[in-house]
Amino acid sequence: MVTRFGISRGVSPREPLAGVGDLARVVEDHGFDALWFIDHQLGMKDVYTAMTLAALATERIEIGAGVTNLTTRHPTVTANATAALDEVSRGRALLGLGAGWVAVRSIGREPERLGAVRRGIEDFRRLFSGEEAELHGTRVRLATAARQVPIYLAVSQPGMLRLAGETCDGAIVMGAADPEFCRWQLDFIYEGLERSGRAREDLTIDLFVTMSVDDDEARAVSDVRAWATSQAATFQVWKRIPPGWERFRSEFLRAQGSYEYEDHLSLRAGHKELVSQEFVQSVAIAGDRDSSIERLREVAALDFNRITFALLSGGRSRRLEQLATEVLPGLRPEGSRAGGTAAR
Repeated sequence: MVTRFGISRGVSPREPLAGVGDLARVVEDHGFDALWFIDHQLGMKDVYTAMTLAALATERIEIGAGVTNLTTRHPTVTANATAALDEVSRGRALLGLGAGWVAVRSIGREPERLGAVRRGIEDFRRLFSGEEAELHGTRVRLATAARQVPIYLAVSQPGMLRLAGETCDGAIVMGAADPEFCRWQLDFIYEGLERSGRAREDLTIDLFVTMSVDDDEARAVSDVRAWATSQAATFQVWKRIPPGWERFRSEFLRAQGSYEYEDHLSLRAGHKELVSQEFVQSVAIAGDRDSSIERLREVAALDFNRITFALLSGGRSRRLEQLATEVLPGLRPEGSRAGGTAAR
């Protein structure tokens, strides 16, 4: 059973940056061991400013971009910014990397292909070494490098799942809070580990989950619709999905065609009505406390090191308190805290 937990969040345009540090401190005080910030340059406030504020307000929790990409910032810029975060946080920085979706699509570009992501991971390893290396035909050296910051790859489809198993320190598993879906994804990670001759303990697998706990089921479902729609839009390009999910193909197409990138994960987004209630309740956890804990137990029993909860907008402090004091106590073994010693 998973006993380590994290929080993922963005800083919305309507949210003062001044409160980021305060909330980060509360997250840490509740025992969570990782705090991820969404990198979406048009729809949310700057991720590096937010992470720095969080780092200055905390002492233990690890902090990272969840996730950045290779398109909106050059790898040397990202590596330098991450090294600065690592200094400010005294060695608590993480680098979350993905192929890019909303941040990239919102500027008219396409997500990176698998080969480019693999090269990007190799580039970051060279940069974090502090030694001179060739990067795209040019000899470079990151003067601010102090250590190999752990690299986590956001993964959902088979190729990226395998790549995380082959090369990364961690995998951020995106997809669904559904045991069948999760097992399907884990099998590809295991393939990557086997290909590279790595042991399971060489990789931290972090499942990202979105949930809303409310006695009013309809209100809970509405709460997670924006997240569910974002997932549906990304699923459209998948060549392979678990067989039981093929029935949602038409919803994936509809979501991709009408997704409003500037309203990514916004509770006010008009696109959140594009998917069915059946899909929403398959991809996210929405319902009363008892049913939500039961759903969480099903995925927490799988081979994950950590479960990270997307902290939705619209009362983040209230949501965090509910998660820490009502939900997790019913999930974790008696006497244990929400977090533990984070894996490096």
